[in-house]
Amino acid sequence: MEIKATKIDNANAKIEGLITQEEIDRRIDKIAKQLSKTMNIPGFRKGKVPPAVVKQRYGDKLAEDAETELIKEAIDKGFEELGLQKEAMLGEPRFSKYEKQDDKVEFEIEIGLRPKIDLEGYEELIPEVKEPQISDEDVEKRLEELAEASAEFVENPRRKVAKKGDLVVIDFKGRLEDGKEIEGGSAENFELRLGSGQFIPGFEDQVIGMNKGETKTIEVTFPEDYLNKEIAGKPAKFEVTLHAIKEKEKVEINDEFAKKVMPGVKDANLEKLKEEIKKQLKSEELSKLYNEELKPKLIEALVEKYEFDLPNNIVEQEISVQLNNKAASMSEEEIKELRENKEKLEELKKEIEPEAKKSVKATFIVDALAKKEGINVDDQEVIQTIYYEAMQMGRNPQEILEAYQKQGLLPAIKMAMIEDKLLTHLLNKKLQQEAA
Repeated sequence: MEIKATKIDNANAKIEGLITQEEIDRRIDKIAKQLSKTMNIPGFRKGKVPPAVVKQRYGDKLAEDAETELIKEAIDKGFEELGLQKEAMLGEPRFSKYEKQDDKVEFEIEIGLRPKIDLEGYEELIPEVKEPQISDEDVEKRLEELAEASAEFVENPRRKVAKKGDLVVIDFKGRLEDGKEIEGGSAENFELRLGSGQFIPGFEDQVIGMNKGETKTIEVTFPEDYLNKEIAGKPAKFEVTLHAIKEKEKVEINDEFAKKVMPGVKDANLEKLKEEIKKQLKSEELSKLYNEELKPKLIEALVEKYEFDLPNNIVEQEISVQLNNKAASMSEEEIKELRENKEKLEELKKEIEPEAKKSVKATFIVDALAKKEGINVDDQEVIQTIYYEAMQMGRNPQEILEAYQKQGLLPAIKMAMIEDKLLTHLLNKKLQQEAA
């Protein structure tokens, strides 16, 4: 086997090789001999199958396996020549040439390598972080929001007319224009928060202003995109009777209120609640500052400062990912044109390439910095995050996790979490230094 290994740059290598047919035949014989000891073939005792029979039955597959084994050995030898460990290889090797002739196979393999990055001076790139200032007015506003959220709806016997924000108790029965009752379109003693947008557009607006005890016919039109296609876009009439009007009771903001919203806190009082709110508001403002301004600024600065070679195969993968994302917003005609016009596809890839390189570069910098700063995210954290977000969306967490696994998205999610954790860590360190 002839092998020539060349390092193209610090992130890419090329292995050129030639395998003779004699080498392939010898490897086929070796594999056939090994299989003959374990194969079950009718007419032969187990372990006594002649290698010639194995070759006759599985000749093409044996040749394929032999070539695969020899290519793997060629890669190993190539790494030896380059003085590199196999762990330095990133992604799958790519064939830039594979020519099979009667007496030999010639090939060229491109290999991506983990780039070495000198991160000296990264601390200087971390932007200045100013601690958010929270005013007493901000705290009071949040207190009022908490009181509003915790207030219960109670029936006010003096209230006769429904207004926006009320919780009303109604009966309703819906029919289409032809008089046909709407399936699932009726209920008794139904509680509806006016202004919530819970019902068909226009329904709640017509309940507003109704008197307690009043019965009224409300006319609406179902949206065109309504889930039940049989009634989507159709006009309907609802007979509505208003039984009760409930409004939020006034909540006194005092020590008792503080104890209610701070269960388990020893000696809870209004002053302690205000302190906690101030901390929470500061944390929210800091998170907003980090995510909307400082994290993008820091990534941009890191990408701009450090120059290093990128593995071509990883860049190609990123181009494919971004191309697929772009295709998701394209029309069928645009996608068809890209499939049929290779020049246009290559133009689009060229257009995407700078952003793809930037993304790959950022990923390698984050990975190297995370190792340097001791930042890690384990698989359990990834699963917990997916479960939490799925429940927030009202989705089945296990189904979401399995879908992500099937699509191969877990490594990307983990990397995004590491990036977020790292940047938060660096900015917090800067904040502490400036506060000291």
